[in-house]
Amino acid sequence: MLYEQPEKLLQTLIRFDTTNPPGNEAACIHYLAGLFQEAGIETKLVASDEQRPNLVARMKGDGSAPGLLLQGHVDVVTTAGQQWTHPPFEGIEADGYIWGRGALDMKSGVVMMVCALLRMKEEGIMPAGDTTLCVLSDEETGGDYGARYLVEKHPGLFEGIKYGLGEFGGFTLRLNGHKFYPIQVAEKLQCQMRLTINGPAGHGSMPLQGGTMARLGQVLQDLDKVRMPLHITPVTRMMIEGLARYTTGSTSLMLRQLLRPRLADVLLANTGERLRALAPLFRNTVSPTIVRGGHKINVIPGKITLDLDGRMLPGYTPEQMVSEVQAIIGPDIDIKVLAYDEPDGCNLDLSQFAMLAGVLKELDPQGIPLPYMLPAVSDARFFARLGIQHYGFVPLNLPPEFDFMATIHAADERVPVEAVRFGTTAVFMALQRYGR
Repeated sequence: MLYEQPEKLLQTLIRFDTTNPPGNEAACIHYLAGLFQEAGIETKLVASDEQRPNLVARMKGDGSAPGLLLQGHVDVVTTAGQQWTHPPFEGIEADGYIWGRGALDMKSGVVMMVCALLRMKEEGIMPAGDTTLCVLSDEETGGDYGARYLVEKHPGLFEGIKYGLGEFGGFTLRLNGHKFYPIQVAEKLQCQMRLTINGPAGHGSMPLQGGTMARLGQVLQDLDKVRMPLHITPVTRMMIEGLARYTTGSTSLMLRQLLRPRLADVLLANTGERLRALAPLFRNTVSPTIVRGGHKINVIPGKITLDLDGRMLPGYTPEQMVSEVQAIIGPDIDIKVLAYDEPDGCNLDLSQFAMLAGVLKELDPQGIPLPYMLPAVSDARFFARLGIQHYGFVPLNLPPEFDFMATIHAADERVPVEAVRFGTTAVFMALQRYGR
């Protein structure tokens, strides 16, 4: 059966080059649709562009629980300029790994969901609630053809659904000799901004002191050196308390101090790489990414714009983001919000966390599941508008030497074969136990 060797399906999916842009996910999506149709599972394709379709497969439940959503994307980021050990779109198995773009993000996760649903059908197991699997296009460039399109144009597809599983969570994180499994229950939201710096223009032969270029330099320095205010959200508190509970000595003490705002600011500023991955969970953030200004080499520009990639903590608004940035750069700089994610339509609901944690504990008794907030964004933010509580649950039991975060989107993206099998079993168990 296909679900007994999920790595084989992963190899097949990697061989579809779905680099986005342009995506061209159609061949991959149609292949998966064929698997469900052959199994007798209700399937439909929903698209605004025939080359960017989305697969919606539904298995009827017995009605004893609300609907459940499984969602994952098959588009991948570029491999341009990267040097790979094995070609990125051949899905080669070597050294116990499947190599290729999308092996982690997130064709392996899609494989887990596809195989788990096919196994439910094969074994005649009716889920407690109607189970809908969405295999999506266009996550990597904003979801306009994928999740955003489905939520805005076809919300009826998700009627009755209360919970969802998808990226990003369930991978192993090692700290102080312990193995943790962060399960995503929240994520930050995008808030893209543009700063405009105005000043006197002039001839390049007559240097200006304190002009737009100088002011730009000061703004960049301020954004680099001054931290935005610290905020401790409920999810981050739960995660840090869990980490501190299972660690010892100076590590446990340091983690507990992160929950004391004055000490946390000092720790996050001075502990370097040890806490680098945790730092974005404590504050709204901005990263300068694009500068525009000047048209001729001999003309001093009178206007410069600087674009910022902003990420908001759950519960915060664009107005609060603007206020925090303005406090750093000064009142003379104009700030315009270009785009932002709407706050989600549901309050934090952890009612399924214990079930998912129990699955992981059964499969790996040494593992410690924890709630987790993703510092980036995923398609879950669109489904949240419909009141669907998302859980990042595409589990991977990874070896100690494997750096998960450093491998995503990088050259030599790969995933252990045994980790894919582990995750497929975990998702199947979750489908069996949901609502029971």
